[in-house]
Amino acid sequence: MSAAFGIDIGGSGMKAAPVDVDTGKLLEKRLRIPTPKPGVPDEVADVVHELVASFGWTGPVGCAFPAPIVGGTVKWVAHLDDSWAGVDIAETMSNRIGAPVTIINDADAAGIAEMTHGAGVGRNGTVCFTAFGTGIGSSVFVNGSLVPNTEFGHLYLAGHDDDVEVWTAAKVRKREDLDWPTWVGRVREYLQHLEKIISPGLFILGGGISKDFDIWGPLLDIDTEVVVAEMRNNAGIVGAAMASVGAGAPGSRAS
Repeated sequence: MSAAFGIDIGGSGMKAAPVDVDTGKLLEKRLRIPTPKPGVPDEVADVVHELVASFGWTGPVGCAFPAPIVGGTVKWVAHLDDSWAGVDIAETMSNRIGAPVTIINDADAAGIAEMTHGAGVGRNGTVCFTAFGTGIGSSVFVNGSLVPNTEFGHLYLAGHDDDVEVWTAAKVRKREDLDWPTWVGRVREYLQHLEKIISPGLFILGGGISKDFDIWGPLLDIDTEVVVAEMRNNAGIVGAAMASVGAGAPGSRAS
């Protein structure tokens, strides 16, 4: 068994657990701590330290973060404090816990978990994982290899003044009290746009709203095959842990 520790940082909560990266199973019940507000780097790093310490963990640590990560640095953020932009998050987290931390985009981490242990196992060609939650995360795989930091939720579609996640994220359905057909119509428009630009062979749809896929999935009616994610809320944790040991796709680690 190869074990590693995975942390999934979200806009509302931070989840963590040790993971058997060979099977994708959590080795202990995950722990969730609310994301501090406004979520500046030092505050978030303190919670990362608390999560690692809570399990007494001393092995490899991976962290999934909701932003594009290049060379260990946050390029920009949408759901945490703007002060994260330009921060070397790999170094920040590693210094706080006193050990190397591997950083990876959160949707990329979840996609890695799905491609290795979930709905994407054995699928070649172009596969697009899309998570609907507070925002919209995306990850793309071509013959099993990750194309990192796609951030398709921030595309602008013709006829709309805001990027896709502003009017299509799962939280929007609740906020605007949309019925399923109305919300699915927005999702369909988004996925059909992705069909035009990347021609995927498969969409894997995840995020918290995937638990209701039996209700809204059949309403999509698009050309590309669509399946529901299997790893659910553990995907980011598992993918982050995998990245920390170089399984699935590389993350960024402080030297």
